Amino acid sequence: MNAASDRKPAIEPGDANLYFNREFSLMEFNRRVLAMAADESVPLLERLRFLTISCSNMDEFFEIRVSGVKQQAAAGVEVSGPDEVRPLDMLARIHETSRGIVAEQYRVFNDVLIPKLADSGIRILRRTEWTEEQAAWAADYFRREVQPLLTPIGLDPSHPFPNVLNKILNFVVLMEGPDAFSRDSGISIVQAPRLLPRVIRMPREVSAGAFDFVLLSAVIHHNIGELFPRMNVKGAYQFRVTRNSDLFVDEEEVEDLAEALRFELPRRHYGAAVRLEVAENCPPEIANMLLDHFHLGQEDLYQVNGPVNLNRLMKLHELADRPDLKYPPFQPGVPKELAAGTDMFDVLRQRDVLLHHPYQSFGPVLDFIRKAANDPNVVAIMGTLYRTGVVSEVTEALFDAARAGKEVTACVELRARFDEAANIDLATRLQNAGAQVVYGVVGYKTHSKIMLLIRREDGRLKRYVHLGTGNYHTGTARGYTDISLLTANEEICTDIHKLFRELTSPGETPGMKQIYHSPFTLNDMVIRRINEQAELARAGKPSRIRAKMNSLSDPGVIKALYLASIAGVPIDLVIRGVCCLRPGVPGVSEMIRVRSIIGRFLEHSRVYSFGPNDEFVYAASADWMQRNLHRRVETCFPILDPALRARVVEECLDIPLADNVQAWLLQPDGTWERCIPGDSDRLAAQETLAARLGSTGGAA
Repeated sequence: MNAASDRKPAIEPGDANLYFNREFSLMEFNRRVLAMAADESVPLLERLRFLTISCSNMDEFFEIRVSGVKQQAAAGVEVSGPDEVRPLDMLARIHETSRGIVAEQYRVFNDVLIPKLADSGIRILRRTEWTEEQAAWAADYFRREVQPLLTPIGLDPSHPFPNVLNKILNFVVLMEGPDAFSRDSGISIVQAPRLLPRVIRMPREVSAGAFDFVLLSAVIHHNIGELFPRMNVKGAYQFRVTRNSDLFVDEEEVEDLAEALRFELPRRHYGAAVRLEVAENCPPEIANMLLDHFHLGQEDLYQVNGPVNLNRLMKLHELADRPDLKYPPFQPGVPKELAAGTDMFDVLRQRDVLLHHPYQSFGPVLDFIRKAANDPNVVAIMGTLYRTGVVSEVTEALFDAARAGKEVTACVELRARFDEAANIDLATRLQNAGAQVVYGVVGYKTHSKIMLLIRREDGRLKRYVHLGTGNYHTGTARGYTDISLLTANEEICTDIHKLFRELTSPGETPGMKQIYHSPFTLNDMVIRRINEQAELARAGKPSRIRAKMNSLSDPGVIKALYLASIAGVPIDLVIRGVCCLRPGVPGVSEMIRVRSIIGRFLEHSRVYSFGPNDEFVYAASADWMQRNLHRRVETCFPILDPALRARVVEECLDIPLADNVQAWLLQPDGTWERCIPGDSDRLAAQETLAARLGSTGGAA
């Protein structure tokens, strides 16, 4: 027995103090994203992009997470997680931390990015900076493009407060003087049109450079008096409301999930308010009036020093054609065995193919799916679709296959958050093309990323499979790190075929030989592998656990990891976002190290490795979260080929764990400390992999 196995933990592994709160951890992740906006080593326009991402993250955090906590508090829930934090206490800390994050967002925007952009010839001109010619141009733009779309609503007994859409820019306008009907309400609400661009390039004839921009909010504000002729506008103040955007549909009660969601979607714009943002100069009496109307308290008020919708500045990254201020262009590589002219099926009959996106192209995956339509020997295709994008090469290939008479079965997950409308449209179009469409299993979101082709070869049917850790979305495949496995392995293909039958028809699926899937076998496998390493450590034998994923919050997995740490198992985790595990606690988790990598690409791949020599290596669609392990349909697949297993270990674990440039280390108190490289040992995982696997590097 080793010394670690004899230690008595100072804290029991189930103690609430050993679990970080999920919401607090999510806010800390957003701090790390925001830190990239202040990082001088990041290209300037990319820093602006990181700022807007942090703002979008905050929006979704309030729309989904904070709204949920508010509902728990209203229902009198005492505790809702293993950390045992009361919802009311959670809300207080959420608001305190969020105010600090918002203050930092606007500090970086006003004091850092705006001046640096101006120094680089990109100006966002405030109203107070406009010349007479620029003000005249803005007035003309307002009259031509904006004013016809505005409908001010004066507040009086016959004009109640208008319905204010979620996250839309609005103005509350104070006026004096009677109007044409001798009304003197004094207050109007003006909602900015959703279809107009929020960032507008000034024409060259009135600008000092090629990259002078104004915000729509400034154009409206400067000319708002035009909306109220013969009245005196005393003030105009921006505001924006964030609403609960989680959809509720009782899947066990509805007869048609698509129709129920189609009916529910419009309500997302008018859910219960959870946050009010107002301009910093908004008078207290106006802010209080808005709070009262939206049934919010003072704790829900956020006064900001600048535009209330900073996330809309994302468009500036595209409008400013300045390659010198962006990440250099990157061309994904293609494995040598899939070079142009090779027959993919010939290759897959001989060996598995592994792709590491975005360093390697998503093109081979598209080619694999296109075979369904173009290859006369392909007779059927089955696939799960979670997020594909509004216009998708993947879905177009499925349409073509269905129209060509192939047997196409698509499991479309309608409950992919914020993609519901696109997925309903996708499902309808696939059905109209002749495909069989199902929506998964009632009560379980289908999050698996799998595609199965059936091909007639030499008088028999042969199956080929694609398994991935990411979505069938060509856009995210260029910006998210993910693993794709293309294989003709008979056992894996048989397992995936069984899984599709499980998704489409009733009955119990016989046991699978290679694939683990939620909600049935994946959780048990993970716990079993962790416990096996703990047993090795207790016996004095070498052991190790390493894993990479988006989030870690499942209490059962965390407790198993604590017990493994107590036994002496070295554990290294690469967790991009939420981590509820507390590392470095003496006697409990001192063998566990957790890091997060924030860089050009969004770390999205899920890889688990168990054993001192990486004896068991898996890739999966699932994080170690309760929802993924217990309430979703997820797929976890082994990397069987020794050479590919070595690649996955090196590219997804070894190199990220050596990163000392873009990595952050989780401390026992829940804070994150950024790694600082020495003078000669600098290693940035994403840069290393891009150089190795991109079109200018090796494409093994």
